[in-house]
Amino acid sequence: MRPIGIDLFAGAGGMSLGFEQAGFDVVAAVEIDPVHCAVHKFNFPETAVIPRSVVGLSASEIRVAAGIGDRPVDCVFGGPPCQGFSMIGQRALDDPRNSLVLEFVRIVAELDARTFVFENVKGLTVGKHKAVLEELVRAFDEVGYEVRFPWHVLNAANYGTPQQRQRLILLGAKKGQTLPNYPMPTTNAADARKPMPGLPSGPTCGDAIGDIPDADRFPTLIETDCVKTSAFKKPSPYAAEMRCLTNDAWHYGYVRNWQPGFLTSSARTIHTEISRRRFSETVPGTVEPISRFLKLSPTGLANTLRAGTDGARGAFTSPRPIHFAADRCITVREMARLHGFPDWFRLQATKWHGARQIGNAVPAPLARAIGQAVVAALGVAPTRPERSISLGDPSLLYMEMSEAAEHFGVPKPSSKRDRKSGATKRKQHEIEEMRLKLKVVNGGR
Repeated sequence: MRPIGIDLFAGAGGMSLGFEQAGFDVVAAVEIDPVHCAVHKFNFPETAVIPRSVVGLSASEIRVAAGIGDRPVDCVFGGPPCQGFSMIGQRALDDPRNSLVLEFVRIVAELDARTFVFENVKGLTVGKHKAVLEELVRAFDEVGYEVRFPWHVLNAANYGTPQQRQRLILLGAKKGQTLPNYPMPTTNAADARKPMPGLPSGPTCGDAIGDIPDADRFPTLIETDCVKTSAFKKPSPYAAEMRCLTNDAWHYGYVRNWQPGFLTSSARTIHTEISRRRFSETVPGTVEPISRFLKLSPTGLANTLRAGTDGARGAFTSPRPIHFAADRCITVREMARLHGFPDWFRLQATKWHGARQIGNAVPAPLARAIGQAVVAALGVAPTRPERSISLGDPSLLYMEMSEAAEHFGVPKPSSKRDRKSGATKRKQHEIEEMRLKLKVVNGGR
């Protein structure tokens, strides 16, 4: 039987995906943002999505939603919102979001989970923020859990991700259970100055997105995020895994029934000719001086892809890097490739929401390595599922905040960004519905 995992602060599901690939059944995902809930439900249709805050959420409510009765929970994982701890911008211990950290501790204890994984920003390990981290460890100790010391900051680039992204990871277990060890690096970062001997080089930006056809070739992508195409180029081994061209690409996750002949999550960005000229004149691996956007290098790594701010704080979009071979910013699908999300995994159709979901997520290869370390501590032999599953209703990917809130029966969060026009959304739905009808007519091909 596969171990059971529960994802708190789940977002679009980076940790859910990595833990599923490591051999877990992720039975519940708690997420307050309805748009994230919709995308999670599309990609993980058999996971119970709980569309609410963790504050006041009881273990019994999670168990009922997940349908697991009194079965033991093997791991609770997640990362409370990190803006209050971030090394970027204002840092304040009195940030009210810090209270969510103790809610994480409470739920782990109430579920009597065998292990937990807490992830957050590197900034939590430095300066005055270390006091918050030390208080967190004491809180776990008081409810019967120990933490693996010393705690580690892991770089996703050392675990097969073509992106520099550092995250604090706390591994813990109920006292008396085996503590997970930190996963050993599996790759050298593609541009590592001091490579670790014996490890292969990790994938580069060129490996990750070089096979994807240029979104600017498809006028349809001005109005929607999806187009049918056979223009994919010969993939690198990394890209072949993202395209699920081999059975091993699924790891220990459930094979999804999907349509590989589509380029998805690829809505175009309209740049001015002036911007395009500046982008073309920028040397790969350097920063364009006006926009301050990094132009990716095909032989290097992406910088850390960030989420921007949420609707309550102005809804500012974090800059997307410039493509190394096209005079434009990268698409959400290209961001997803740089984050280790396979091509069957789709994001919200609008660029702002989709990029936000990527920037908030833990890269799937890093999450998988962590999940594998937990599986080893549990003493479980991972197994490949014997069945495949279908993805959710595509309309979930086109829901804006108000629609998603209505779908899940929750109040709409306050936001300044819910501004896609009704006409554009209807057009997106019409295109998707047309494709679904064609799929039926063509016998599912």
